[in-house]
Amino acid sequence: MISEKPREYCGLCGCTGSEGILDLTHLGLHSLQHRGQEAAGVMAAFDGTCHLHKGAGLVDEVFATLPAAWRKATISHAISHVRYSTAGASTVVNAQPLMANINGEFVGVAHNGTICNAGTLRSELQAEGAIFQTTTDTELVLHLMARCLHRHNHDYREALVEALGRLKGAFCLLLLSKGRMTAVRDPLGFRPLCLGRFKDGGWMVASESIALSVAGAEYVREVEPGEIIFWEKDGSMVSRRFAESPRRAHCIFEHVYFARPGSYVFGDSVYEVRKAMGRRLAIESPADVDVVMPVPDSGTYAALGYAEQSGVPFDMGLSRNHYVGRTFIDPGLSSRRKLVQRKMQPIVEALKGKRICLIEDSIVRGSTSKARIHTLREAGAREIHMRVTCPPHRHGCYFGIDFPDREKLMANKVGGTGAEFLAEMARQLQLDSLAYLSQEGMLSCVTAHPAKDYCCACFDGEYPVIPDVMNAAPIVEDNAGRA
Repeated sequence: MISEKPREYCGLCGCTGSEGILDLTHLGLHSLQHRGQEAAGVMAAFDGTCHLHKGAGLVDEVFATLPAAWRKATISHAISHVRYSTAGASTVVNAQPLMANINGEFVGVAHNGTICNAGTLRSELQAEGAIFQTTTDTELVLHLMARCLHRHNHDYREALVEALGRLKGAFCLLLLSKGRMTAVRDPLGFRPLCLGRFKDGGWMVASESIALSVAGAEYVREVEPGEIIFWEKDGSMVSRRFAESPRRAHCIFEHVYFARPGSYVFGDSVYEVRKAMGRRLAIESPADVDVVMPVPDSGTYAALGYAEQSGVPFDMGLSRNHYVGRTFIDPGLSSRRKLVQRKMQPIVEALKGKRICLIEDSIVRGSTSKARIHTLREAGAREIHMRVTCPPHRHGCYFGIDFPDREKLMANKVGGTGAEFLAEMARQLQLDSLAYLSQEGMLSCVTAHPAKDYCCACFDGEYPVIPDVMNAAPIVEDNAGRA
């Protein structure tokens, strides 16, 4: 049995109808490497069928081992995926896309998000005789489609619509068969998914708009929440709704941390939002310091905003090794600590004797922050005042981010509120002072949608969907190792 709740944070990229589909998909997926460094995969349609290639490692490493036949083929569609292990064991079998033979035709799926009723669905399907090959919640999509096809006389579109109606939670999906590519976004729009068009009429769909610009596609729009888009082999594109929702639940943490500054997410520039968060933080929580410094990279643009608003000089006190992956999304605590030490090196000349305002995107477990602050102290920083660009994390996320258990969150371990809470957090982190951006202030920095359209459940505990794990639903069985 796995005690971890199923959750998945990944990146998606798919291409169709253009020249050089494989190279374009490679470029797009590489630009999304920040969304997962554990495994990558690509599935393509050519020679009258579908082909799958995936493996552990970074995008370039996996694409470098593609069979020679792929390079010579005329590819009509391709979907791809980067992953870090949150839902299911950290094994290649759980790498995506997943591909299955459904009624004599190969169908594949790649998924970003978390199906938060996965436990219930998996138990129901196993009771009906389903045999699962992975421990990831993504496989449920293929099993549900296989059953629905028989009820809809093998109509792919109707079977998919019925299958999607069974899912709850966060799911951006790319699906592929030999004659069709399909994009799906859940009705609440938890995770971003956008469309771009190439000059030759081809299309790209990706988790972030940075993938479009890198590959040379022009941004068109977001895939709408509750929308399915079908691209057929003849190049035609058909859009339909599979569900409506009275609200949106865009994940605000995409802007705080995950997305790249060059991307537009939920209609807003990540760069502009992060600078705005820094400016608002300077207004809410000024600091008497000599210099403003970021924790690179996600804190950099907020620190620029803080420095501009406060009038305090901006400088860099930590040098990042860009050949080390993102420490937040490394699944193991011990390996995360080692990565912190390797990832950030102090610049003694910038730090020694200085009172610094350190801009951080978030404090989740606290282990990463403790290691960084210790490094700054050793390098000679006289005072360290940390300012954080979001509120304290006090609640689990069941929609695709790897902090699901309240007892693992530092803010809950410390407990309390107000000045006493901040003082104790600062003491444990060895800070001279600590302040967080208010939830109201954070939400004031996004402009494309009203504040009510964002999910802030990890801060306020108001869940747009109640997941299985909060209803004591059956735990997902693990047939390939603990998640």
